[in-house]
Amino acid sequence: MSTPLTTASPAAPAKASGRGAPKLRTTRGRTAGKPRRSVLLTVLTSLIVLYTVVPLVWLVINATKTQAGLADSSGMWFADDFALWDNIRDTFTYHDGVFGRWLLNTLLYVVLGAGGATFLAVLGGYALAKFDFPGKRGVFATVIGAVAVPGTALAVPTFLMFSKMGLTDTPWAVIIPSLVSPFGLYLMWVFATEAIPTELLEAARIDGAGETRTFFTVALPLLAPGIVTVLLFTTVATWNNYFLPLIMLKDPDWYPLTLGLSAWNSQAETIGGEVIFNLVITGSLLTILPLIVAFLLLQKYWQSGLAAGSVKE
Repeated sequence: MSTPLTTASPAAPAKASGRGAPKLRTTRGRTAGKPRRSVLLTVLTSLIVLYTVVPLVWLVINATKTQAGLADSSGMWFADDFALWDNIRDTFTYHDGVFGRWLLNTLLYVVLGAGGATFLAVLGGYALAKFDFPGKRGVFATVIGAVAVPGTALAVPTFLMFSKMGLTDTPWAVIIPSLVSPFGLYLMWVFATEAIPTELLEAARIDGAGETRTFFTVALPLLAPGIVTVLLFTTVATWNNYFLPLIMLKDPDWYPLTLGLSAWNSQAETIGGEVIFNLVITGSLLTILPLIVAFLLLQKYWQSGLAAGSVKE
């Protein structure tokens, strides 16, 4: 009788050459989701943080000093006397409280200038994103070109034009140029293209809504993050505007905060002028506080507005 052939089971242990089955080599990989650390990136980020925070710390510290304390103490440490509240009171009462008028002027320029620029940017960006019309490519090229032109390059031609119209040394000389924001228009154009589905607008029109109602009830709520982002940019630009008011305004009663504080700082260079560096520093601190509060309150809307369109679905 012949002996039947038997096949070895796959699970049978390997006996060739007396060695076991080869083992898979495991590699030490990075933990999933764990961020990669970079020493160079950490150093650069730390330098940027120092560059940003150190001037603010210097401003806060020196706003607590008197005029004599500024000269007798280190710039990065407090003086013996704490005079912050006295400096704030003196800042608002110096020269019959002209600092308060400068603050109101700045708020006026921001509300009318930055607010108007944001509104016009929203209207223009929505129209360019959702409507087709002849010359759209030309408008796009004009907007891109306007973004590349610095505002200081247009200040002198604007002054010559406004002087012919008799608008210099008036608030309109600051408000009207602030209404034009090419960067805000371009930002709203890009944002509206991604944030508003065309199908949603068509559905509203089929339901009988007019273009005005469609814009205010359907499109405008979707544009809220972009509106906040543009509003922040235009507010900062108008709040910190210096060169345009410098050439447009002569009457100190219409100065914004930037120009007024510069005038106070220049008193030390004039013969018989009063040196009030402590009030200039305190006024500078009071000037940036509203911007810091605005950024903190609107931070989530600002971040979502900047990230819009960054991911393609």
